[in-house]
Amino acid sequence: MKHYFQKGTNSSKPVLLLLHGTGGNEHSLLQLAEMIDPEAPVLSVRGNVLEHEMPRFFKRLSEGVFDLEDLEFRTKELSNFLDEAAKEHDFDRKNIVAVGYSNGANIAASLLFYFEKALQGAILFHPMVPRRDLNIPSLKNTPIFIGAGTNDPLIRTSETEELKTMLEEKEANVTMFWDHYGHQLTEAEVMNAVKWYRENFS
Repeated sequence: MKHYFQKGTNSSKPVLLLLHGTGGNEHSLLQLAEMIDPEAPVLSVRGNVLEHEMPRFFKRLSEGVFDLEDLEFRTKELSNFLDEAAKEHDFDRKNIVAVGYSNGANIAASLLFYFEKALQGAILFHPMVPRRDLNIPSLKNTPIFIGAGTNDPLIRTSETEELKTMLEEKEANVTMFWDHYGHQLTEAEVMNAVKWYRENFS
């Protein structure tokens, strides 16, 4: 997978796995990583699917309707890539914190739904429920931050709450932050995510 890796100045810090939204690329969230932890290694990945020439991490059938077969394939593809990237760039595969926005948050959530101990933690900005038909593995003590908008035209608040409940049922430690905006990433969301990260990983 096309990606950008930055070694960071403190190899004991988690690797920040950056997963962009539709139309983004491996450079889109670098500034966000700098705000979250300027010392941490960064692995930023470009999605392998194109929709109207815009990179995404998996196909969808329509707005908000995922192609579940492709989602499964791409989730496994990303998991395999992380295994390979850990060897190539010499970092601890077990020490990855995902930072995903929109489509990137959905593939990060899908990693958690498919693979036990896939991630050390996750920051999910404007995620949806990746799928409802899986037996999700244990997420015991996995810290997860969800940022969402009360006026998000793409994601109902009930869907965000459903995802939170599903994660908590598997014993994840979920922190929820609502901002009163739409689907865009807001400064308040980012600042709350930074605070959460420092409480959990610094």
